[in-house]
Amino acid sequence: MQRYFIDNRYSESSPVIITGEDYHHIVRVMRMKEDDHIYVVFPDQSSAAARIETISSDSVEAVVVEWETDTKELPVKVAIASGLPKGDKLELIFQKGTELGADQFIPFTADRSIVKWDEKKAKKKLDRWEKIVKEAAEQSHRNVVPSVSSPVSFKELLTLSKHFDHTLVAYEEEARTGEKSNLSRTLGSIKDGESILVVFGPEGGLTENEVGRCRQEGFLICGLGPRILRTETAPLYVLSAMSYQLELMR
Repeated sequence: MQRYFIDNRYSESSPVIITGEDYHHIVRVMRMKEDDHIYVVFPDQSSAAARIETISSDSVEAVVVEWETDTKELPVKVAIASGLPKGDKLELIFQKGTELGADQFIPFTADRSIVKWDEKKAKKKLDRWEKIVKEAAEQSHRNVVPSVSSPVSFKELLTLSKHFDHTLVAYEEEARTGEKSNLSRTLGSIKDGESILVVFGPEGGLTENEVGRCRQEGFLICGLGPRILRTETAPLYVLSAMSYQLELMR
């Protein structure tokens, strides 16, 4: 069944009301009818199967049939910080990263970022990113839509890092020298409910200066195996490793 995120809190005394783009998707795209079933997710992250009762000219009204009880989210909060890459690679990271359980995306301007952030197009770009993660969260049946921030500077990223319990930097030079324990050790020690920030460079990677500044702030520098991964592949590798270690192995 299709999944939709609801803006209003659940109330037993009133139906679930869906409007806007989700209304259009239900009626025009999915061509659903009264008595069809959907999943709805409320702001408190509770979710339920619901039956469509009424379809009007601008809204859908549904009633909760059965609450979901299984857990859909990773047991830790994962933020992915990506140096601005070229083309649509960032959108791929947002989409697939959402499917794999990321909680937050923080693009940043790295020394080797070729793409420059255009403030004139900022709102339109951010709206598109938010739509991508929302649709990916619906598709993967999550209870949380990850947050996406406007690109920050590297200095701002280091300031933000102080709010996380664990901080890692994926660095290809560490992989070349055979480093292979920091990611595994972190995943082995992290506790449910904690937060982790993982930083990835753009094409060309992070500079030695950037990695050095991260190290000074307490980041662990880690390799991701013997193969050098693309900027859009590395975050998905880490998220997959987290899911395996923290969900399948527990």
